[in-house]
This record gives sequence, structure tokens and C-alpha cells, in this order.
Amino acid sequence: MLKALIVDDEELACKGLKMRLDENDQVEVVGICRNGREALAAIVEHEPDLVFLDIQMPGMTGFDVVREIQVDLMPLIVFVTAYDAYAVDAFKIHAVDYLLKPVEEERLREAVERAVQTKTQLSAMDEKKRLLDMVISMTGKSEVAIGELLTSDEPESSTPDRLAIKDGSTTTFVPVRDIDWIDAAGDYMCIHVKGETHIMRTTMKELESKLDPSIFQRVHRSTIVNLQRVEKVSSHINGEYHLILSCGSSLKMSRSYKDKVKHFFQ
Repeated sequence: MLKALIVDDEELACKGLKMRLDENDQVEVVGICRNGREALAAIVEHEPDLVFLDIQMPGMTGFDVVREIQVDLMPLIVFVTAYDAYAVDAFKIHAVDYLLKPVEEERLREAVERAVQTKTQLSAMDEKKRLLDMVISMTGKSEVAIGELLTSDEPESSTPDRLAIKDGSTTTFVPVRDIDWIDAAGDYMCIHVKGETHIMRTTMKELESKLDPSIFQRVHRSTIVNLQRVEKVSSHINGEYHLILSCGSSLKMSRSYKDKVKHFFQ
């Protein structure tokens, strides 16, 4: 049985979807969220296998939520959308599945079946990379711009003061001291800075080697955190910790990395 989360700012849409999912013995709904921030917190708390994610929500869109999910907790995503057929085709290629509002019962069953099959085939990292590909393709960037995005020409430095992140024809220089946390998805690195997420082409190993280890430490297989942003550490009975950052993000720290960073919290 898949643990599922529903994310939609429309109350009736949430109730209707939950009612239908409650009739499916392959899914257990563990939470309903009305916005992106609630969704991110619930994903950390419940670690769902599957999220039914609305795209058009106030504050954070469904795209924004995907960018912010810690890759080590990445669930399968089924988009719920009112987009036209052309966009739906793109979602079908890149996401686990899509549902058009109002959700049809047969399509919902198909989406759940696809999620069940996909669960055994994809790693969380692979899923986030697929979704990031979709986000990039749906933001209107040309093929040339996407190619430029994947070309990194930042200067070599052991501990640079800033990172050069290309986005099409624009290069954004991000001060390293402003980075809150980082997670990896294949050849993409998601750099989370002051409520924004920048996507750059590099590997976790390459980027980690350029960061000051007294400030930036790996806390999960694919997650690096700025220890100066950690405001609270919450322990769980299974030996894992959740780190609450000043930016509001909550990150899971695995047991295998506890000893590596525990001296920073003493």
C-alpha cells in the first residue's frame, strides 16, 4: 500500500479526491495540504510514497514544491491540473501521471496503478531529475537556452565566495554564504537560497569539494546543509533527526551522518 498525500488549495477538490482514494486498497491517504509549505512539512513528517500535487496554487506552485523537496525524501508525483492538452502531453512524458480536473474515477485508478508499478522501478534521485527536466521544459526555455543551462563555466576555486549559475543566457552569481541547503538529482544540483531554488549542472562531489566543510556538511546521501542556518534539531525514536532551518525548511538527517556533524550542535 502506498502512503499518499493530497496537495490542493481547493477544499472540495481535496475532499473529492480523498473520498475516491479511500475506496482504493492500494493507497492510504496520510495527509491533506492546502498549500506548498504545508506539503513540504508533511513530506518530511510522513515520508509519503505518492503525492497528488496541484499545479496552480497561491504562494508556491506545484513546480516550486518539486524544486524544494529534499531528494532523499522524493515521492512519486501525480500532477493534478487544468492545463490544456499540449501541457498535459508534456506532463505525461515527464511525471508519473497527470489528472485533469474534474478528476475522472477511471483515470484516478490508472494513475494509482502506474504509481504502484513505478515505485519499484525508480529511485528518488531519478524521479526528482525527471521532474526537474519537466520543470525546465515547461518554463518556456528554448533548446539552446536549456543547453546553456547545462554548460557550467564557473571559475575553478577551492572555496569560491560565490557560485555562477547559468539559466539560459543569464548567469546568476550566488554568494556561498547565502546558501541555505543543497540537494542533488542526477547531474543537477538544487541550490536553495533565500526562498529561491537555482538549478546548476554539476555533481555533488564536485560542489562539496568547493564548500567550506566547517560550514557545509552532508546530512543525507544527497543533501548538504549550511550548519549556520540550523535553528533546531528534532530527534526521532528511530535514531534519525530533522533539522529545522532559519529559512523554514525541514530536512531529514540520516543516522549514518549523525556522528559526522554532531559536534556542531554541542
